[in-house]
Parts: sequence; C-alpha cells; structure tokens
Amino acid sequence: MKNRWTAPDVTTVIIAVSLLVASSARASERRPTGPDAGTEQVIRLTPAELKWTAGPPMLPSRASMAVIEGSFSNPGPFTVRLKFPANYRIPPHWHPVKVTVTVISGTFHMGFGDELDTGKGKMLPAGSIFEMPAMIHHFGWTSEETVIQEHGVGPLSVNYLSPAHDGVHR
Repeated sequence: MKNRWTAPDVTTVIIAVSLLVASSARASERRPTGPDAGTEQVIRLTPAELKWTAGPPMLPSRASMAVIEGSFSNPGPFTVRLKFPANYRIPPHWHPVKVTVTVISGTFHMGFGDELDTGKGKMLPAGSIFEMPAMIHHFGWTSEETVIQEHGVGPLSVNYLSPAHDGVHR
C-alpha cells in the first residue's frame, strides 16, 4: 500500500524539523560559563564615575551630558543623563521618536504647546518620570540645577517649532 502525505502531515513535519534545527542552533551557540560569564556586557556606574561632557549640540548651551549607552544620532537604544543649570530653558520642540525621562535630581518643569510658558507647565521633582510620545510639542525649564536621564531608541532629534530657536544650540 502506498503512503500519501496530506497537507497537515507535511505542515507537521516542516514545523518539527524547524524546531529541531532551531534548538540545535541554540545548543551549539558558544556561551561563556563560570561566575564572571558575560560581565563585559554589564554596566555598573556610580554617579562619580559618569563622564560629563558638553551637552548635545541640539540643545541650548550650558547643558552637560553623560552618555551611558548608545548615541542620539544612531539607530538603537540610548541612555543619557543631561545636567541643566538653574534657569535653563528648552524652547518648544518635538522628537520623531518616543523618549522616557526620569528626574534624577533637582526639579524639571515641563509643559505642552507651541510657546514656552512657565505658567503652563508641571513641576517634576526628583524621582518623577515622564514619557514623551513622538511628535508631541513640548518645552522645559529648570529653577535649580537639575539632572535628568533620558532613554529611547534612536536616532533622536530635537525639532524646534520656531526657526529662531534652531540657532539657540551650539
């Protein structure tokens, strides 16, 4: 008697072979072993170990930054701390990607809209978090030295609403 393969039989064989190939590929990957395996990928930094440089050229001068991972200008994840002096202003702008911000120290004020209006913002003390979806018009300012941590998936740009503000950065 001749065996006939039906479509469900063929599908089952294809799935089984695919799973077998995938599991053997994973098993053959070289994984480091031992107590320190993979430690070269670990980031452990105290605040004193951060390397502060001039802020990104897309922001008004006087900001500082410490890059933890990635880059604003490249595709992929980035994590950066930004330090702003007292009375720092970030004009209204938008980003093409979502960013998440945590206030590390000080107080960051953030508002929505097309004009920087300090009467229309929210005070965000240390420990506060805000997530900014792509394309939202917003602005920020400080009343004291403030450090924020910003992370997302780049590339990230700052698109100022007023052409006059394009010249405020370096």
